[in-house]
Amino acid sequence: MPHFTWTGHASTGATEGRLEAASASAVADVLQGRGITPLTIRAAAGGGGARGIDLSALKKLDWFEPKVRTVDLLLFSRQLNTLLRAGVPILRALAGLQESATNEKMKSTLAEVRHSLESGIALSMSLAQQGKVFDPFYVALVRVGEMTGRLDEVFLRLFHHLEFESAMRQQVKAALRYPIFVVSAMVVALGVINLMVIPAFAPVFEAAGTALPLPTRILMASSRFTIDWGWLMAIGAVAGFFALRAWRTTPDGRLRWDTALLKMPVAGKIVRKAMLARFARSFALSLKSGVPIAQALSVVAQTVDNQHIARKVEGMRTSVERGDSILRSAAAAGVFTPVVLQMIAVGEETGAVDELMDEVAELYGNEVQYELKTLGQQIEPILIVFLGVLVLMLALGVFLPVWDLGRTAMAH
Repeated sequence: MPHFTWTGHASTGATEGRLEAASASAVADVLQGRGITPLTIRAAAGGGGARGIDLSALKKLDWFEPKVRTVDLLLFSRQLNTLLRAGVPILRALAGLQESATNEKMKSTLAEVRHSLESGIALSMSLAQQGKVFDPFYVALVRVGEMTGRLDEVFLRLFHHLEFESAMRQQVKAALRYPIFVVSAMVVALGVINLMVIPAFAPVFEAAGTALPLPTRILMASSRFTIDWGWLMAIGAVAGFFALRAWRTTPDGRLRWDTALLKMPVAGKIVRKAMLARFARSFALSLKSGVPIAQALSVVAQTVDNQHIARKVEGMRTSVERGDSILRSAAAAGVFTPVVLQMIAVGEETGAVDELMDEVAELYGNEVQYELKTLGQQIEPILIVFLGVLVLMLALGVFLPVWDLGRTAMAH
């Protein structure tokens, strides 16, 4: 039997190895079962195997090409569910969806998926080749649908999953719109004060020859610093932004950032509840689709979108494989609330973990929605305090010397 070398991406990062299998597709099936998204699969030197499948080449996308949006995936999942439920063959269904697609990128993606299917590659493997469009969770559930013969049900569940994720993103954007506007206005106001207002008053204060109050000296020093070094501050801010973004793409940087994000005031509790809702919904969806518990945890670790929690979930998978219960593994992870642990305990006793995880997902989903709706009210007092301090400093810095000058003129 030939040997194949492979590279892939798991929840812990990039990984590679060597496997013995009948074909490259069989290697891909094994990797998907381990929760690894394959990137390249090649016949080992001297292995005599079939020609490998290079998936990384399909991941290169032109920056100027249109992107596949969430709404495109929603329509694809719902329409494919309807077509499969009506008994339409998968190739014919994909051909129809390709013709009706309005997004050019989605149209070309479906064409490549059809080409792979016609070459004898399984649907899940064909979707995995389009890694920029279909994430590991999507691919894993499609693979389960192929194994159980319930592809139509899987695509309906994926539709509801994507719908929930899209609603969460829209609510986050709506909740942050007001705070971002206020903070931007404050930054602009500070720039105008330092570059225009204070320089206009500075000559008058300096010509008076009297000792200036502390707030005025602070404002004048801030203005001089901004005028002299503002360009350097702007360059440093832009460079810092790109450096931070590059650091976040590294495994260690992503882990540290995600860990710190959970501890942030106001935002931290919302992120934690959102991650718990996503974990519960993904776990329930995997179990309902027939995924074994250990494999389900591996798949869920790739969907929580937080490396700190993902590592804890991977630790749960290792514990479960050693024979521990889900409850004991979850308690040892240290990231789950008592409510989640209690639901897991009841679910294991009754054999209804998937149903109770759905309840947890709905509970925390509703809490996240409430937190997002009141996010503006939670941030507003902080913004008011900052605005008040800004106005107070400006008022004291400008009017105290004016009052001193007035008293001096009256004395003379």
